[in-house]
Amino acid sequence: MSNKTFEEVMERFRSIAFSEEFDLIVAIANGGIIPAAILNQRLKAEIQLLRINLRDPDQKPLYDTPRLLAPVDFNFKNKKILVVEDRVKTGASLQYACQLLQGAALIKTFAVNGKADYCLYDETCFKFPWLL
Repeated sequence: MSNKTFEEVMERFRSIAFSEEFDLIVAIANGGIIPAAILNQRLKAEIQLLRINLRDPDQKPLYDTPRLLAPVDFNFKNKKILVVEDRVKTGASLQYACQLLQGAALIKTFAVNGKADYCLYDETCFKFPWLL
């Protein structure tokens, strides 16, 4: 597994261009929390957590499909939302999050690594510099 420096990744966060303005950043917990906080510094949008789980800390699937671990307890109706995840492998968690947020005015996805509407990298797995 390769490594990237914190500065390399932060430069991508600083330079990515967004076509929309967002009312709400929804972090898929736990992996999306740090990327969402970084994006919040730039986008100045409210942050909420969506507690979904599919994989263990070693990225091995725990379940056949993503599971909602806590109810959605925030208002997302008619809002423009950026759903944030750290790593996208199959896209199942992002797809499930988007289903849960139906009723939003707009839903776009963001990943540090993997396929999403917005992504910093789309390459083989690498260790995020904020992980121990």
